[in-house]
Amino acid sequence: MSTEARNPPPQIALKIRRILGGKSGWNGVAVQFAFAGILGWIGYEIVSNARANLENQHIAAGFGFLRNNAGFDVNQTLISYTGSDTFLRVFVVGLLNTLVVSVVGIVFATLIGFVIALCRLSPNWLLSRVGEIYVEIIRNLPVLFQILFWYLAVLAALPNPRQSISLLGIAFISNRGLVIPSPIGGSGLAPFLAMLALGVVASLALRFHARRALFQEGRMIRIWPTVLGLLVGLPLATMLVVGVPFTFELPQLKGFNFAGGSRIIPEFVALTLALSTYTAAFIAEIVRAGILSVHKGQMEAGASLGLSRGATLRLVVVPQAMRVIVPPLTNQYLNLTKNSSLAVAIGYPDLVSVFAGTSLSQTGQAIEIIAMTMGIYLLISLLTSAIMSVYGWRVSRSLGA
Repeated sequence: MSTEARNPPPQIALKIRRILGGKSGWNGVAVQFAFAGILGWIGYEIVSNARANLENQHIAAGFGFLRNNAGFDVNQTLISYTGSDTFLRVFVVGLLNTLVVSVVGIVFATLIGFVIALCRLSPNWLLSRVGEIYVEIIRNLPVLFQILFWYLAVLAALPNPRQSISLLGIAFISNRGLVIPSPIGGSGLAPFLAMLALGVVASLALRFHARRALFQEGRMIRIWPTVLGLLVGLPLATMLVVGVPFTFELPQLKGFNFAGGSRIIPEFVALTLALSTYTAAFIAEIVRAGILSVHKGQMEAGASLGLSRGATLRLVVVPQAMRVIVPPLTNQYLNLTKNSSLAVAIGYPDLVSVFAGTSLSQTGQAIEIIAMTMGIYLLISLLTSAIMSVYGWRVSRSLGA
């Protein structure tokens, strides 16, 4: 006769005490409940005090103010906007301006950072010293000082529009910014863009095939002639069939300023240059540390296979270093996005300047506006972290980690 062991009775109270109190037992549970009660009381007092202050100042709480007319202009908008639009439109304009300076800054900071890191690792003494001087100077100066330097000492010192610097007679640089030709779409624009997109997709697929053949079969496939034909020849052939897809509106000097074309305001240029060069100094050190973390035997192995130094770095060393580079690189991207709020110092119309600044002073809805601004920056940071986490996971998976 066989007897089966009975399962022990459920000890729910013990599990609750272990989860909530840990090693402190029920005393820890009591302390946590007391702490939660104190936090709840503090939150209630803050909300009550804020509500009383709003009532005393005759300010209605809520987000209804977003439907009111803003009544002020913005000097850079990526969408149509006039002073008669609502505060919600101002919020969108400021958000888009913040996103564009963040994305452009991240791209330039990454490119500059990788170049400076390779310069510092170069066997050429001059390149190595130039990279070292760049890093030591740029990263030890406050970013706000660098923004003001580019805006006041460099861009503000440029000549006025009448004495502007001409670039081939089609673009002009002055203290009002950079004026460039503006493209105007024609009837053949849609087929041209479709063929261009097809060329990009085909080039990416060809690159994937070449890398797969290299790593699995050891065959090197020269793809740049085909890629050049896809990215250049295919759109040109489309233009011969459907005609010119777009024309350019050239800027012309009329009076004291330029008319026509597209203008890039100096505030955007100064902010982008300062943020990208400042962040690039930190990215350079991150990339350098990541490359140095890869054993030098990898370089020797690449050389033994007949690969050049550049090909070894690109195909062997850097892919392995990315596993170390990605986490701190994410922090630098987040810092650049948050540092873009310093644009208020030079009047660039970002989210903090036009929404948390001008809109707040006109409406007095401090709680709602600050909460929306905080939420947007938190959302941008979480989205950036998520994208970089997915990229880091793919890098680790490709390396078999």
